Amino acid sequence: MQALYKRLNLYIGPTSYTFGPTEPIAGARSLTIHRDSGDVVLNAPSASIPPSGQCSPKTIYGILGIISLTLSDYIIVLTGRELRGRLMGQDIYRATEYEILPVDPRTSVQHPAHPVESHLLALVRSHLNNGCFFFSYGWDLTRRLQAQWAARESDEGKALWQVTDDRFFWNKYLQSKFIDITTTDPTQDLSSYILPIMYGTFDIRSASVNGYHLRLCLISRRSRYRAGTRYFRRGIDHDGHVANFNETEQMVFIDAKLNEGLGNSDEASTKLSFVQIRGSIPVFWAEVNNLRYKPDLQIMDYPDTADAMRKHFEDMLSHYGAQDLVNLVNHKGHEKPVKEQYERYVAQLGLPDVRYEYFDFHTECKHMRWERINLLIEKLRSDLMNNGYFHLDASSTDPVQVQRGVVRTNCMDNLDRTNVTQAAIAKWTLNQQLRVVGVLKDSDSVDYHESLSKDFREMWSDHADLISIAYAGTGALKVDFTRTGKRSQAGALEDGYKSVMRYLRNNYFDGPRQDAYDLITGVWRPRRGPSSALFLLMDPRPLIIRSVVPYLAFIALFMILAGLTLPRTSQYSLFYYFLIWLTLFALTVGFIFAHGIDYVSWPRLLPPTEIIHYHGAGFHSAKKGRGIGIPALDVGKLKSGAGAGAQWLAKGRRRAGSKLEEIEMGTNKRLD
Repeated sequence: MQALYKRLNLYIGPTSYTFGPTEPIAGARSLTIHRDSGDVVLNAPSASIPPSGQCSPKTIYGILGIISLTLSDYIIVLTGRELRGRLMGQDIYRATEYEILPVDPRTSVQHPAHPVESHLLALVRSHLNNGCFFFSYGWDLTRRLQAQWAARESDEGKALWQVTDDRFFWNKYLQSKFIDITTTDPTQDLSSYILPIMYGTFDIRSASVNGYHLRLCLISRRSRYRAGTRYFRRGIDHDGHVANFNETEQMVFIDAKLNEGLGNSDEASTKLSFVQIRGSIPVFWAEVNNLRYKPDLQIMDYPDTADAMRKHFEDMLSHYGAQDLVNLVNHKGHEKPVKEQYERYVAQLGLPDVRYEYFDFHTECKHMRWERINLLIEKLRSDLMNNGYFHLDASSTDPVQVQRGVVRTNCMDNLDRTNVTQAAIAKWTLNQQLRVVGVLKDSDSVDYHESLSKDFREMWSDHADLISIAYAGTGALKVDFTRTGKRSQAGALEDGYKSVMRYLRNNYFDGPRQDAYDLITGVWRPRRGPSSALFLLMDPRPLIIRSVVPYLAFIALFMILAGLTLPRTSQYSLFYYFLIWLTLFALTVGFIFAHGIDYVSWPRLLPPTEIIHYHGAGFHSAKKGRGIGIPALDVGKLKSGAGAGAQWLAKGRRRAGSKLEEIEMGTNKRLD
């Protein structure tokens, strides 16, 4: 496999950026990006550094790519990394610091010439600083162990970016310019500068069990397709991609017995790998934020729903083999319609090697009876045994067995219930694996070995937190059970706090986070000129919505608090004073919640207007928060124009959407 440069020097000149490996490497070629034209050129091995170039004091650990905004292209470079462990003899790093370099010499990153550019740069920074990115210079983190073994011959001589799993190559859009140059001009092979990064989790820990030395590794890979936040990316798209898709791989490397000498190489170990996946329920559905704790549930029954679901499952079958679909949503109440839609289309498709298994998590495990997850595992036991796991002995080039299928788990958000369930299935499988290779006896269990059990619980808990932070903005719920094996009252209180924080983040802060996902992954691409994105600076809401009512509510609250400090000279006058301001405050707050949909922080780059104002076949829970006087309706019976309080909102959203459509016509497709 072609080597990547691990450390680069950066020479900054008035007309160019030049990157070159820090260590002397035979045949190494420096890379120049011309700032006047934006051309990327791979220099001859003997080329010298431009005399006008000033060496940056920071070491560059990789180039993440180039992003084009409204005023300039920008080079994103990695200036900080943290070693998180070694896997298959290669160092695994987490990216920690970044720098953004403007290609246009007239452009400043610190003081952009236009507020639109400043806004877009802030989105880029927030995504980089809040993301969880991992990379390696010599090991493909994007592919599971079995896939790499199967492709070991075809991978020979290829660059790291050429063998990655396209779904998990997070910065592929950013690297598209380097990739295009490399694929179109053989003399300009930039592969040594193309560093793939993975958005997800990585943890590896050592343990000793019954005289064996083990390394337990947990990796989660997040798909760049349909990426986003909790309420702004749900369900499936027309290409079969689902929101919040994660592939989670649990690996175990087992060395010889301790008294025979510790192995320190994963290549010389017995290797075990078990993969699970999670993803949003693969139908067209959403929850529309409206300031209430439970948003409106919306199901869009499009004519191509079955085709989209078929694409999704056929893709999963091609990657993983047989599918066990574990559905953990509630069988009644708010979640019931999504469950029914999912089951209806799974039955309609009738795909071979796709088996549906329903488990009502909240009902079965209520009153903190988490051990009842074993009921689900018993239902899956036969398939878990048949699908198996990847097992490669140190003394053989051929595997003892391969994994022939996966469990695909979902709850409503694919977070808390899914985390607990996947951890339980992973522990059951780990016990089976260690018994097969002789580390554990048939009567033994991971739970009987405190050090290994503690590491297992902590790894899965940290993994759950990071996935939840990426999607919902807070750590996972029910993580005390995953971490300790018990559900506690303190854990329940902590979950209450996290639920409140989720509510605040999802309603008031997730719009810009979703915009950052769409910008970095190339779902939305700006055109040159800030005027093409002026909508980012405009608030299309009516004046009464955006200013009058909120200011009146603030004034009323201020006067109420001020009234508490007034002298009690006349209880009669104070009664009317508080009555007036409390009434005004109640009316304004009531108005805000009645029109709650307009006080949510919506994405601006690709606002979900087609979801908010959907009137076709399907289901809608209530249409709350869209104005006064809209009763609970089935949207299959809802005609366009129903609900006077929602008319001006729909028109305002349509105006914003039409401007965006005119500006970005043809540019909202992903660039691969």
